[in-house]
Order: sequence, then C-alpha cells, then structure tokens
Amino acid sequence: MKITSANLYMIDLPLRFPFSTSAGCLTSKDFILLSLTNEDGETGYGECSAFTTPFYTEEFRGSALLLLKDCLLPAILNQEITTPDQLQELFSGIKRNNMAKAAVDTALWDLFAKQKHQSLAAAIGGNKKQVLAGVSIGIQNSPDQLVSKVRRYVRAGYQRVKVKIKPNADYEYLKAVRDRFPGLMLMADANSAYRLSDLDKLKRLDELKLIMIEQPLEADDLLHHASLQRELTTPLCLDESINGLADAKALFQLGSGKIINIKVGRVGGLTVARQIQAFAAKNGIECWCGGMLGSGVARAADIAAAALPGYTLPNDISASSRYFFQDIITPEIVLHDGKINVPTKPGIGFGLNWDVIHRYTVKKVSL
Repeated sequence: MKITSANLYMIDLPLRFPFSTSAGCLTSKDFILLSLTNEDGETGYGECSAFTTPFYTEEFRGSALLLLKDCLLPAILNQEITTPDQLQELFSGIKRNNMAKAAVDTALWDLFAKQKHQSLAAAIGGNKKQVLAGVSIGIQNSPDQLVSKVRRYVRAGYQRVKVKIKPNADYEYLKAVRDRFPGLMLMADANSAYRLSDLDKLKRLDELKLIMIEQPLEADDLLHHASLQRELTTPLCLDESINGLADAKALFQLGSGKIINIKVGRVGGLTVARQIQAFAAKNGIECWCGGMLGSGVARAADIAAAALPGYTLPNDISASSRYFFQDIITPEIVLHDGKINVPTKPGIGFGLNWDVIHRYTVKKVSL
C-alpha cells in the first residue's frame, strides 16, 4: 500500500481528575493524533503520547510534532509499504524519539489490519478475547485519601492497583492500603524518584507483599537496579529503562529486574513491543502492558498488545471514564468484571468521535 496523505492533530483532552506523580501534576492529556490515508481511501490511526515537557523521556509534544512533520512522515509518504515492519529500516537513521515513531507504527498496523479484514490484535498475533485490567492512582494527599480511592476502584472491578509513590509518600500510604485490602494485587510506581542511598526505605516495602516496585531508580541506571534487586525480595519492574529489545536483553543479563512494563508508545510501537514480549516469554520474564494516560486510540493499541500470549499480569488499561469526561473513540472502553474485551472488528476496532477531537484540537497539520 501507499500512504498518500497524513493529518496531525494536537489535542489537549481534559482529565476527569488531576493525576499526580513524583514528577508533577497533570490536568489534561496533551497528545498528537495521527491519521494516515492510503490510495484506496482507508485510514489508520495512531497516537503520539509525548507529554508537553520532556520529564518522562527526552521527547515532548512540540519536538514530536516537528519530527513527524519534517522527517518521519516524509519518509513514508508515497512509498510502497507491504508490512509495518518496514518502518524499522525506513526510520533506522533517526535515533530514539520512540513516541513519535509509535504513532506511525500503530497507524500503519491499523491500516494493515483493516486491509486484511482482521482485528488489530489478531494481526499482531494476539489470541485473547479479554485482557486483565489494572488501574493507576496518582499520589494522594494522605493515606486515608488513597484508601478511599483504592476502595472505589476495587468496587469497580479492577484486579490490580498501582500506586504512585515518592520519598515521604510511600510506606505509610501503601501500608494503609495493604491493611484495608490484604489480598489485593498491589504495586508501587516510583517514576525514578529514589536513589540507591534510599535502600532502607525501599527494603521496608518488602513487608507489604507488593507484586512489584516499578522503576525506583533513574532510567539509565541498569547497574544500580541490579544491585537493588539483589537486596529486595519484591520484584523490580522496569518501565522507563526499557526503550527497545536491547534494553530488555540488558535487564536479563544484568539481573536489573524480574518484570517489564511494555508501553507501546514508549518502545516505538507494536512492532518493537512484539519483539520485547517474545524475548521476555522465552526467558521467563513476566510482562504487562502499561499506559501513558493515552486516549482511546492509544488504549486500543495497548489492548491489542496485551492480547499477545506473553502478557502475564494485569495491565494499565482502564475504562475511558477512569480518566476522561469524554474519550475520542466510540464506543468508549468499558470494564467487564475486571477485564476489557478485545475488539474483533477490523483494525483498532473503534470509531472516532470527531466532535470531541475537533473541540479539543489546538493545532492541525496536514501533509
């Protein structure tokens, strides 16, 4: 197929509730929606989840827009493309910038699946009818407030709860949740808020029987993660540290953790996510699919990835209403007894709500 045109929509989608991490507080999810249209008039959709500032990775939305407009999209327009795997070669001269690349990759996979009359999950090799859903809760003002939030999501059916933590908002907060919900699948996410000198604080979390501590140290610090893992009984999960297959191999060889959070948007799209998942499954590393407060387009790709057989833990894929007053897809994603149904319609399996998209688009670029 040939991509004949592309549209980029910069969207500021309001969040239902503020979302706080160790890096700051978000009140809207600012992202780029990409549409790619081929010579037959079919359109595929992808999302660039880069944030407004580069606090999560080196990417931010403004830089991603420029890269997509000036480099990535010109490299594919009017080129003969037979499979999305070709993107790795086409983009080989462009270092990192995985979130921008992920938008193109997922949009091409959407188009590819639609041409094959397959669901996106089936097109990439997924075999699940439902995926397990977890929820992520930002840093709260008090342990009691956190317990109240957790209670709400447990009642809603979420099977795993992830709590954002940072120094002085960690042990007492998590202990309050564990005391109230002794059997809950509970994990902590530090977003690199700790240093190896915080070992005593992190070792104290071992008594809470967490299923994992996610990304306690800096993203590029695989060696100290390995040292920390040897000191803890709680498995470490790496998120920001894993940007591709080479990082997953390094984690395995160094012993830097036991679990990988595969974020489709962070690793460069579904193509690389499949590679990491296959390596992890072969080497006994547990995986789950994380999210980046993405809209329904990003979550559709996450659902497809989580349908692969190697994803063994509940995923950060929640209902649209968890984060947004209105999502940009129709129908919106809903929870069914702690699970989310994998769409069976061709492509991502959802339509787009153009009223919402146009309402919150702050800039549009057409190629």
